[in-house]
Amino acid sequence: MTYDILIIGGGINGAAIAREAALNGLKVLLVEKGDLAGATSSASTGLIHGGLRYLEYYEFKLVAEALRERERLVHAAPHIIQPMLFVLPHENAVRPWWLVRAGLYLYDFLGGKMSLPRSRGLRQSDTAFTAPLKGGNKGFVYSDAQVDDSRLTVLNAVDAAANGAEIAVHTALLSARREGQMWRATLGDGREVTARALVNAAGPWVHQMLGKLGVNAASGIRLIKGSHIVVPRLYPGDHAYMLQQPDGRIVFAIPYQRDFTEIGTTDVPVERPEDAVIDSGEIAYLCEAANRHFIKQITPADVTSTWSGVRPLYDDGASEAKAVTRDYVLELDTNGAPLLSIFGGKITTARHLAEEAIGKLAGPMGVAVSPKTRARLFPGGAIADFDRFVADARGTWPFLGAVRAERMARAYGTRLMEMLGGITDEAGMGAELGGGLTEIEARWMHDQEWARTAEDALMRRSKIGLHLNAAERAAFESWWASAYPA
Repeated sequence: MTYDILIIGGGINGAAIAREAALNGLKVLLVEKGDLAGATSSASTGLIHGGLRYLEYYEFKLVAEALRERERLVHAAPHIIQPMLFVLPHENAVRPWWLVRAGLYLYDFLGGKMSLPRSRGLRQSDTAFTAPLKGGNKGFVYSDAQVDDSRLTVLNAVDAAANGAEIAVHTALLSARREGQMWRATLGDGREVTARALVNAAGPWVHQMLGKLGVNAASGIRLIKGSHIVVPRLYPGDHAYMLQQPDGRIVFAIPYQRDFTEIGTTDVPVERPEDAVIDSGEIAYLCEAANRHFIKQITPADVTSTWSGVRPLYDDGASEAKAVTRDYVLELDTNGAPLLSIFGGKITTARHLAEEAIGKLAGPMGVAVSPKTRARLFPGGAIADFDRFVADARGTWPFLGAVRAERMARAYGTRLMEMLGGITDEAGMGAELGGGLTEIEARWMHDQEWARTAEDALMRRSKIGLHLNAAERAAFESWWASAYPA
């Protein structure tokens, strides 16, 4: 089988490139050795943001690009991306008040015309924001957005597949070599395929993949571990906090899955992608970071779950991990069939990266392309008023209940109508599998979203696993093994 583009890696960058390429009419195969968003792309802080803190490192171009993408994304995926207010207390501050205020003005300016509220100072009336804090009411409020990172990755793949791309999960690239103006690749599923161009979107494994391909890279990466902890909810409300720390870093506290608060992240250099495991020092650091600001105190014993991801950041020579650029570099090798390698990047700018990637490949491949995703909705995203959409879902399927109706509306958007079309009662949902998850939804994840293991379904297609006890998780794993034997 011959393809126009073979993409290695099913993280956010690989999936976004597959989507852009397929919409340009190219024949695409994406191979992923594990699950979609199985590594870094399901281990982010879960933000669509411009990167306010990047301004102090003079990353003006990156911030402006990210803010433009933020505006696009909140309109393109209103079900999985929600605007959010961020409170920035001016406590434990190593930056002077005027510098933070100036940075927020610049942040708003770089964003241009935005639908999200602009920044402002904290007011005496902002008691919902200040009551959980030890300090007073000195600080700021600004806007960014929260995203389900793994679902955004999956929806890129869904849109790519709907436009002709082939998505092959749990399929490793075993080897590939150039033969004239083509790549010949051997895959873990036993296939041998050819492609006119190859995209190395292996994330933290980008250099390892180049070694497998026998290609030397001009660009380098630094592997930086970012870890998060989850604790029982620290404060009421739907807003988040950006907490300044004495070491100059910032830590976010963000509402998470209704009942919890997510706290992160760290910046720890590591040697291998496999080192994405939180350590006791990071847990202690994040607890202390929250305790400096919140009245409600936490200890490591309060942590209910954690996650860590290794960011493959482009090595710009910065001395500290926190200062390494979050921008990306696309390295094109045209010594024979084209090879494009992706260094760095972030979830907010993945769509823009994909557009640029396909543009760079167009010349060597001799094809005409144009931007296809700038104003395109993601699958399920045709929602003008999300609250109205949830109300309609509750009216159509009252047996879902308020909590489950909102969760499923957020996860699937208008695709919920396809999943539940013809369902008139709870019995039609199939077996109850725990946490409000039923057989019809679990099978949808398998059939429509490439979930191949119980973990794929519980922790990446959904976060329902966070709400299950050990016995419930074991019961779901047993059902999955029975429904989809290996």
